[in-house]
Amino acid sequence: MNTEIVNPQKARKGLSRIFHAGGYSLAGLKAGWGETAFRQEAILSIVLIPAAFWLGQTWVEVALLVGSVILVMVVELLNTGIETAIDRIGTEWHALSKRAKDMGSAAVLLSLLLCLGIWLAAIWNLFHG
Repeated sequence: MNTEIVNPQKARKGLSRIFHAGGYSLAGLKAGWGETAFRQEAILSIVLIPAAFWLGQTWVEVALLVGSVILVMVVELLNTGIETAIDRIGTEWHALSKRAKDMGSAAVLLSLLLCLGIWLAAIWNLFHG
């Protein structure tokens, strides 16, 4: 039986693991910043997140507004991860690669539609509620 640790992160415990995981997360955000779509969504979130505290009338509304914005960025990062992994495997066209990328893109679209719907409902409620 091979007991060699393939990933040193798996052997870390406690604060060391948390510290290193945080570094990987920051590296992921930095990599995401290099993607135009994520950068646009992040910049828009700088406006939308403070606006959520103005627009939301309860903590639940604020949480939904902020959460929907963050969800879009999370899904965008996951989509970029899928695309990057597919491109790592090979850049030639393959039906399964296209399917994976299309499904990631669809996930982003659905998160954007959810975000838009939540924000439109909150704005509607503010003026007609």
